[in-house]
Amino acid sequence: MPRRTATMLASTLMLIALLCAGVLIPVPYSEMSPGPTVNTLGDHEGEPVLQIAGHKTYPTDGHLNMTTVRVTSADFRMNLVQAVYGWLAHDSKIVPHDTLYPDGKTEEQSSQENAEEFSQSQESAKVAALKELGVPVKSWVIVSTVIKGSPAEGRLHAGDVIKAVDGTAVKQPSDVAKLVTRHKPGQKVVFTVVPAKDQAAAEKAHRPATGTQDVAITTATSADSGAKRAIVGISAGTDHTFPFTIDIKLADVGGPSAGLMFALGIYDKLTPGNLTGGKFVAGTGTIDDSGKVGPIGGIEMKTVGARDKGAQYFLTPADNCAAAAKDTPSGLTLVKVKTIGDALGALKDIRDGDTAALPKCTTGS
Repeated sequence: MPRRTATMLASTLMLIALLCAGVLIPVPYSEMSPGPTVNTLGDHEGEPVLQIAGHKTYPTDGHLNMTTVRVTSADFRMNLVQAVYGWLAHDSKIVPHDTLYPDGKTEEQSSQENAEEFSQSQESAKVAALKELGVPVKSWVIVSTVIKGSPAEGRLHAGDVIKAVDGTAVKQPSDVAKLVTRHKPGQKVVFTVVPAKDQAAAEKAHRPATGTQDVAITTATSADSGAKRAIVGISAGTDHTFPFTIDIKLADVGGPSAGLMFALGIYDKLTPGNLTGGKFVAGTGTIDDSGKVGPIGGIEMKTVGARDKGAQYFLTPADNCAAAAKDTPSGLTLVKVKTIGDALGALKDIRDGDTAALPKCTTGS
């Protein structure tokens, strides 16, 4: 066999071997890419995203789009070829698998967590929008989840209203953990609660819940490495009573990052005129009950997805501005917001055509 032919054959076999290895060798990475973007002012799968009953609403125009990110599942095992292709692609991002699924989190656990965060973000969006409008909302702290096998299992239940811990009134979810961790593991902590069934009955009858129960629970030790904190095995959240019905109809979406856009959509439907002036505005950001906007993950993917759909402006959490500004899609203006008030102010500038006044994101911001 001629030497040149032998060399070519050997090179070809080596290339095939490398490609096979690239396909067969798994790497600890996952992929993020732009996901769907949905207009909160419009319809999704044949019905309005925002449905309000019991209060006057107004026609809206333009777009206030929430944005999403697609990620590979917890069970997906990326190979070397896929990772290299993802690194080279502009509209996707390869990240360590543990970034998306820390501590070996399963697909089921991730989906449940995302669903809970999405539900909470909807509640906070409603509260933030109504507070901005001066509409009173009643709020209280509840048991959000009870961990299976924990000391609280069978003693406390999801939906129980937490009035006090060890006789100290609870005003916000973070108070619960602070009061429990004053104890050492093995000590008892007393929860004063309104059972979920009693609270539900009171809400149905449009009356305040009466009657509380004291529930004593022996604390356990936190499983966190290096920390011997006392825990009972619950997470606390906030529940609300609204003066009229606001439903958000959007399935197959998880996480808290649509909160800001939901809040703006609700505000727009409850006020005359329209917030966007007919412009295509997209955005992202968590929101809390007070209207503060928080950072999210996958900002680069969300700006790409928004621009691909036609967005002209993108409302960006202040803490995400620097990352987003490093690679802004052509034709998209990134607007920095810290609160729902900032977002409303920016939307006024957009519909008035006063875009020079917009607080824009920069790589240094």
